Amino acid sequence: MAAPKRLTQHDIAKLAGVSQATVSLVLNGAPTALARIPQETRERVQQVIRTTGYVADPIARRMAKGLNRILGVFTYEPAFPSAQADFFTPFLLGIEEEAQIQNYDLLLLTGAGIGQDRKIFADGNRLRIADGCLVLGREFDRAELTRLVSGDYPFVAIGRREDAGGPVPYVGGDYANGTRALVEKARVLGHSKLAYIGPPGPAESTADRWSGFDGAFGSGLELVLHIETVGRAADEILDALFGSGATVAFFVELADAVRVEAAARARGLSIPGDFSAVVLGSHIRAERSHVQFTSFDIPREEMGRQATAMLVRRIESGDAGGQILLTCEPVEGETLGPAKRRT
Repeated sequence: MAAPKRLTQHDIAKLAGVSQATVSLVLNGAPTALARIPQETRERVQQVIRTTGYVADPIARRMAKGLNRILGVFTYEPAFPSAQADFFTPFLLGIEEEAQIQNYDLLLLTGAGIGQDRKIFADGNRLRIADGCLVLGREFDRAELTRLVSGDYPFVAIGRREDAGGPVPYVGGDYANGTRALVEKARVLGHSKLAYIGPPGPAESTADRWSGFDGAFGSGLELVLHIETVGRAADEILDALFGSGATVAFFVELADAVRVEAAARARGLSIPGDFSAVVLGSHIRAERSHVQFTSFDIPREEMGRQATAMLVRRIESGDAGGQILLTCEPVEGETLGPAKRRT
């Protein structure tokens, strides 16, 4: 028995009484093109498609749109070493989930440089295999970001990005307001002398934390200690904290807070019994601890999902993208308590 003939767009056009170009636009057209087709005509074509059970040939459809249905993923730091897996994995989970929903495959761009020396536009890069690219990293190469903004290649950054000669489409976390809320919580608990352990920039994510912290000052709050480096010896940080009179320390890096808490325990001190500690979202230096630090949650999976959805819109409709900051919800933790009076 001969196999039944596969319906074509030409067949659908004859049944609907329209041109094949109209059928193609209904199936594949961008919203701006579809708007030129009367609603009654669109509905007639769609009714024929539903009645006949027509399914577009995915290869032909892909060729018509000029798409490979592949999204590139580029990270400025290696994505999978154990030291950074906790940071990148939630982003990748969100990206994968949304890519599946959108019927796109993923291409992890690992050939653009070695180790920490990664470049989007490295010689021999395979960027154009993908229809667009998601870009992640603590710090971006400014020249590359400017080149992306000025070019015609669809991309979306994960994390707020500025200073690129034009608006950068991104989905990030609202670290400034998340930090500000934690400072206010400390103030309500009677803390007036604060310490900040970490730099004020230059990466946007780091600068946003500092902006939220610095912007919360007033109403009797005083910054009595600012250690602008990460990775300092825990005992040095602990000595500086007690020497400054600070009753609460805000850590940019979870790893520093973990080491300081361990050094405090070794001295017979406790958190928050002797001083309080707040972590401004765990960052790229992963660390394990038996203590649940007061912090805020970075919605990494949701950032990955929304950035992927934004990229698909850019690819399929020419959308310019937007700039979205997602709320970082507070994490109660067990390291922020009432201010301890120092004698």
